[in-house]
Amino acid sequence: MARKGSVFGSLRQFDGYAKTLDDFRVKTTTGATVTLISALIIFTLICSELQAYTTPTWRPSLVVDKSRKYKLPINFDITLHQMPCHMLSVDVTDDSGEHSIAGFEQGVIKTRLDLQGKPIEVGETVKLGDDTKDASKALATKEECGSCYGATPLREDGCCHSCQDVREAYVRMNWGRVDVKTVDQCVREGWLDKFENQVQEGCNIKGKLMVNKVRGSLRIAPANIFLSSVMTLEDLKRFLLNPVDEESFNLSHTIHKLKFGPDTANEPEAISAVTNVLGETEKKTSQGAMIYQYFLKIVSTELQPLIDIPTLTNQYSVTQSERKSQPNTDKKPGVFFQLDISPMHIIYRESRVSFTSFFTGVLAIVGGIFTVAGLVDRVVYSAERAYKKKVQIGKTL
Repeated sequence: MARKGSVFGSLRQFDGYAKTLDDFRVKTTTGATVTLISALIIFTLICSELQAYTTPTWRPSLVVDKSRKYKLPINFDITLHQMPCHMLSVDVTDDSGEHSIAGFEQGVIKTRLDLQGKPIEVGETVKLGDDTKDASKALATKEECGSCYGATPLREDGCCHSCQDVREAYVRMNWGRVDVKTVDQCVREGWLDKFENQVQEGCNIKGKLMVNKVRGSLRIAPANIFLSSVMTLEDLKRFLLNPVDEESFNLSHTIHKLKFGPDTANEPEAISAVTNVLGETEKKTSQGAMIYQYFLKIVSTELQPLIDIPTLTNQYSVTQSERKSQPNTDKKPGVFFQLDISPMHIIYRESRVSFTSFFTGVLAIVGGIFTVAGLVDRVVYSAERAYKKKVQIGKTL
């Protein structure tokens, strides 16, 4: 014990936590109950603070988009359940009506599916636009005498009626293989095979495009040749199992993915909810010649995580519309995505509570709960003592 008048003895007068002797301390059941409840509350609140400290949050800020000169990536994966691949065209145009992909990355793959949705063959990479122009050769009236393309015909009538006739004539001339893409007979027979064997099929279309960051559209629709007013019902009856016109095009579809940004597999669910809004959207109909329109408002978005490099992506909102195509109008059946680019740019910054804030919160919880618990215990103890005194006075009287 420090001597009176010593430095430590003088320091004792600043003690803000004066102690009482153990003999004067009273422990009660009520006090023990308040203590246990206080400890439980403190433990719960500290766990909550610890969770808030270890869980980062995303804080948004809004600025003007200055990245309009960069290209807009489109990642999509769409299945049309009852439309054959050879009858579909995929195209992207900007607001001026011109193709906006020239000179930039593009890769679209069509995969034939059976009606149960299982792949029939490995997907084939296709070009954007209408690649069915040669189908007119299959639908046109067959020539009485087919050309042998400069080779000496083997038939007595001097004609090459089939692709095989042209091949045999080329072999006889030692000219090598026939270019089946330029020989009308081969083109015709190839399309005839598609018409006859691929009617009861679906098609999965997926890929990635880099387009100009301007307003435009992504269109997936039956090729123009099958919607042309020049085509008659009799033209197609020969090649399809059922009579076909615009009414027969069933455009039931599922949008597995539509994102305007990098296709990252481990994207947080909260981010994926705004970057892949149409993911797993399904449209089914028993009607033909439907027009499905999706009006998208795309907002440039930047993610700035704490321990990773920033990511540039795009989030979007969507309004949907569907209606039946009317005959003899410019509105043809198809699935159309109208893209509108917002001039604003959203920055999401990942942040976390600092350790000092966490430590301060823990101290506030412990100190506050024990202080309040002490007041409650004193009030309860005082009320209990007053009640006991009244009971004793009553007994005495």
